[in-house]
Parts: sequence; C-alpha cells; structure tokens
Amino acid sequence: MITDVRPGPGSSRYLLGFDLRRRPHLEADVLVVGGGVAGLCAALAAADHGKEVLVLAKATMRDSNTAWAQGGVAVVLNQAEREPEDDIEVHVRDTLVAGAGLCDVDVVRDILGDAAESIDLLRRHGCLFDRSEKGALELTREGGHSARRILHANGDSTGAEIVRSLAAAASAHPRITVIENAFAIDLLTDGGRAAGVIYYRREELVAALAGTTILATGGCGRVWRESTNPPVATGDGLAMAYRAGATLADLEFMQFHPTTLYIAGGARLLITEAMRGEGAVLKNHVGERFMPRYHADAELAPRDVVTRAIISEIRRTGFPHVWLDATHLGAEFLRGRFPTIFQACAKLGIDIATAWMPVHPSAHYHCGGIVTDTRGATSIPRLWAAGEVACTGLHGANRLASNSILEGLVMGIRAGNDAGNAGGPPGRVRISAPTPEPAPDGLDVPDLVRSLRAMMWRQVGIERNAAELAVARRSLAFWLSHQARGGFRDRSGWELQNQLLVGSLVASAAERRTASVGTHTRADSLGAIDTTHLGYIRTDQEPP
Repeated sequence: MITDVRPGPGSSRYLLGFDLRRRPHLEADVLVVGGGVAGLCAALAAADHGKEVLVLAKATMRDSNTAWAQGGVAVVLNQAEREPEDDIEVHVRDTLVAGAGLCDVDVVRDILGDAAESIDLLRRHGCLFDRSEKGALELTREGGHSARRILHANGDSTGAEIVRSLAAAASAHPRITVIENAFAIDLLTDGGRAAGVIYYRREELVAALAGTTILATGGCGRVWRESTNPPVATGDGLAMAYRAGATLADLEFMQFHPTTLYIAGGARLLITEAMRGEGAVLKNHVGERFMPRYHADAELAPRDVVTRAIISEIRRTGFPHVWLDATHLGAEFLRGRFPTIFQACAKLGIDIATAWMPVHPSAHYHCGGIVTDTRGATSIPRLWAAGEVACTGLHGANRLASNSILEGLVMGIRAGNDAGNAGGPPGRVRISAPTPEPAPDGLDVPDLVRSLRAMMWRQVGIERNAAELAVARRSLAFWLSHQARGGFRDRSGWELQNQLLVGSLVASAAERRTASVGTHTRADSLGAIDTTHLGYIRTDQEPP
C-alpha cells in the first residue's frame, strides 16, 4: 500500500510526434508488450478467453531477463513433492524477512498461494524441470529460504527452459500473433484509457491498438554500469507508463546481486545463488571465509545482506573483489549442476573445479515499478502490468531469491485473464501528438549512455548518501533538458531518454528515503527504519 505519493520529475507526454490517421496500424483485442515469462503467460491466458492477442517483443524471446535467469522458481509444491518441513506460511515468512518490513503481507500470501497451480500450467506447456534418477523433482535452496523449494531446469538454465516452453505454446496458439524486434516507444491513451502503443520496427513507426493493454517489459538493470541484465533491460515500460500518468512506487529498491563474475573487460556473468545453496562459500583475498561474521545464515543470508558484506570486505581489504569457492563440490557435480557457469568460466580460462571465481555485486532486479493490484490492474483504465515492471507489494525492499519468475507466472496469468475478459476491438482511435524540436545535432548517444550508467553506479549504487544523490539528480535533470531534449529518430535515442528518466526517478526516490532499508543503503543514515511506500506521479501535466 502506498502511503506517500508525491510529484516526480517532469516529462513530455510523448517522445515523438504522430497522427494515427497517417500511420499504419495493427489491431487486437489484447496487446501484450514483452516476451518474458509474464508477457507470455498473459498472452496465453488472454487467448484462452477467445481473444485475439498481439505480443510485441523488443528483441527476440531469447533476449529477456527471464531467458537469462539461472537459479529457478521458488514454490511450495503439493505434500508429495515438497520437503516435509516446508509449507506456504514458511515461504511467506521468508519473503517478509527478506522484504525488510515493506512487503504487503496480504499480497505475499495471495501470490505465493497460487504458485503451485502456476507451476502446473508450465508443466502442461511442456516445461521440463530437473529430476533425480528416481524421477523426483530436484529442489535446491537459495539465500533467505528456510527449505529446499527452488525448482530448476537444465542445471542453471531455468529461465531459458521456461521461455522455450511458453514461446512454443504461444507460437502454436491460433489466436496469438508474436512480433519480435518491435521497440515500443510510447503508451497510447485516449480519453484517459490505454489504447495500445506506438512501436518502431524495420525503420517504420506502427500503432498497435487494442481494447486492453498489458505491460510486461521487464526491468531496468542496464541503467547501471555493472549489471547482470541483457541489453534490452533499459526501463522502457517504466518510462512510458510514467509519461502516460501511471503511478509508480518503491523505485529506490534496485537489488544488487552479490555474485557476478568480475573480470575486467568481460560481461558480468551472473553466478547463481543456487551455487551457494549447494555449498559454495565466499572468501576474501587472503582466503578467509567471511560471511559467518556478518550473518547467522552466512552465504545463505538475504541478498542485500550478502551484497553489503561483500562491499564491506572490499573496502576493508582494499582488494577489488572477493572470491567464490566451489572447488570442494567436485568437477562432476559442477559440470552437471551448473553447466552454463562451468562452460562460460572455462572459456575465460577458469576451471571452477580447481580455481576460485572472482565475484562482485551488480545491478540485478528492480523491486519497484508500476503500481498494480493483485490482478495486475494499474491506475490507468484498461492498462495492466505484470512481472518486474510492476510493483505489487510482494518484494518489499528486497526480493527473496527466485520469487521473481514465480511472480511473473502468477501475475501474468491473472493479468491475462482479466485483460482477456475486458478486451475487445479497440474501436475508433484518433490520437495525435505535436512533433517536438529535433534532438541536438552531433550528440554522441553511446557516450552519454556510458556516462549515465557510470554515474548511476557511483552515485546511485549499492551505497548512497545525500551529497552524491543530489549530484545525480541535478546531472540527470540537466541531461534530460539539454543533451537529450527533443525528438530522436531511432531506438538508441529513445532508449537514452527512457534510461535518463528512469535514472532520475530512482535517484529522486533514493534521495527522499533518508534511512537505510533492504536494498537501499544510505551511508549517511542515522539508523532509523523507514517503511514508507513512496509513490510517484508526473508533474508536468494532468494524467491524460
């Protein structure tokens, strides 16, 4: 529940000028923007209501946070398949502890209660989770969990298997049309209601119109320099919803995953928490296992605790990273249980069966987003949101490991059901927007993106303080109103504007929350706990 809603940074309503009477357009009963777990579940649910569904994926369906997810799905299964000591209330308790006082208890219990049924849907669509030689589902444990309740697939490629099965089901469904490499620029509203989006594909602007719209665009990790996210995670859904007048909340809570492979010049490969769940330990540069000094659960403490401990060790020792030691688990086990990590490290010359892995935290998952109810409905009529782009109240100030795909499943299905029930032909839509002045000539967009990501990492990163947050807010405001003003003509420019807006929103939220809680660490905090839910609305004009 939002307890404090204030105006956020100003923004233009649309990023470009258009007149729908002069633009090609597609029509559907239900429009889904996003091709990850939430979007695909929503599309399948809406289509099962007999509605024509159009899915727009920014890249391919292999390029999403879901597809890149390694660890698994947290779920309390039926009594025959779960651990004897586990039940829904234990999972609820673990989620609330990780969320540091900002979870909505009723929402947590409601969403987790539908988890097992959602997993059954995945299995019906052909998703194959790992099983033992005897045929039993293999469950693992991750940080913050009191029991082994994490389902996984192909060792450490759970997200890819989920997307494979759902994408195959969507592609085979006669009422679902999927368009890949379609970049949604702005949410269209007509009379205050969502009417679709305008998107860019093959150097052409197209309007996608629908009776109901579902945003499932994923996260914004690429706003930070160090990130586990794919290049598509630039916060587009957050930005377009904000420009359209939707209420956003808890934007300061970017979760920094404790363990990503840290090699200069290399991609920040996620080292799944499941590896620590199987027994890998963190060590500092002198070989000391340090996590027992920070938390009773050691390596299996909640992610925000482990991340802060790693940063503390880096600061204390002056060494640029820490080490993850899995050598005692043996080559055969590591190769079979974590094939993706084993092979990726081998390509970099690291045999994880004999050598420690250099690791450092990176931006991973955004706990805030577009405010929705427990059915995915937003503050804009006929607009739903599901997955990482949404803020339901499940995660609070820090997401419990492997609750993300779970939420995408449950909320994607719910949003698809309700948007499917309400969806239908879009009717006559006549929207236009004035053409803004052209963007500045000669602007080096890639350089400005690098500057933005570096500043967000330094000033709005793992540890924050008032002085640096003020610098970030002023810098972002200047870049938005000067270098990135006006109308761009390609995806890179629109992504830049989205990233700057999202960065500005996060910095403003982090500046307002003066106390540390969950993933939001204020180095200048006086130690008070602040469990206010901070919401944001646009400032420049009334919601359309």
